[in-house]
Amino acid sequence: MRRLTAGRLITYVVLILAALAVIFPVYYVIAGSIMSPGQISSYPPDLFPHGIFTGNYKGASSSGTPIGQQYLNSILQTSIITVSQLITSVLAAYAFAFMKMWGRSVLFGLFLATLMVPWESIVLPNYLTITGWELGGQRLTATYAGTMIALVLPFLANAFGVFLLRQSFLQFPTELRDAATIDGCGHWRFLRRILLPLNKPALTAVGLYVFLSAWNQFFWPLLIGDSASRRTLQIGISQLNDVEAADPGLILAGVTLSIVPTLAIVIFGQRFIVRGLTAGAIR
Repeated sequence: MRRLTAGRLITYVVLILAALAVIFPVYYVIAGSIMSPGQISSYPPDLFPHGIFTGNYKGASSSGTPIGQQYLNSILQTSIITVSQLITSVLAAYAFAFMKMWGRSVLFGLFLATLMVPWESIVLPNYLTITGWELGGQRLTATYAGTMIALVLPFLANAFGVFLLRQSFLQFPTELRDAATIDGCGHWRFLRRILLPLNKPALTAVGLYVFLSAWNQFFWPLLIGDSASRRTLQIGISQLNDVEAADPGLILAGVTLSIVPTLAIVIFGQRFIVRGLTAGAIR
């Protein structure tokens, strides 16, 4: 058993204080969402709810902002982006790691260079391109399906996932890859039966990272959505903050609904994120 020295005790105290500083805002958002309006506005502020008040959630769902529809929009948008980026990242990373082709290193470098392009510099060209397309004689954003396509289309592929998975794939022994090739194992079979099962931590890390990024998007859904019912939950939360009749309880209820998926991912997927991000660190 390790001896508890003064230095170790100070380290523990600092870490506990830092953890409390991070956890407290999340706790107060959840606790405030079930407080009554009088308790939220009390001074000094109450840190613990006196019972469970569900009026904030009912008020958020019955307000002029379609929170329920926007929640479904966020789930659908995030799911499509996550699945798409996993597929494209796996295929591209496999090509860069195992398939020999001329200029592969240069092409991979150019691929990574896209990570340095600020999103703000390409948002306007993306918007003009997508809204200029037409489906059935109507603009792409004229229907709900078209709006969902516009929401996810610029994010179907990303270089970060390709980089992370390529680094993980490079850890696979080349001797085993050669043995599988000699045994008649083609690219698709090798990828599906051997490579992917051995790289689950990296796949999970990429999936969780993409999910969090897509779930927290704000500017693009605000720009491309032509009505409140076609936007996402993050936009709905901002709409709850009406300058004329701001209700902190409604805002806290909306924020609580928003952080539930991300909080679940942090709690249950943290070890996968750490393992995935460190999978290609040592070769």
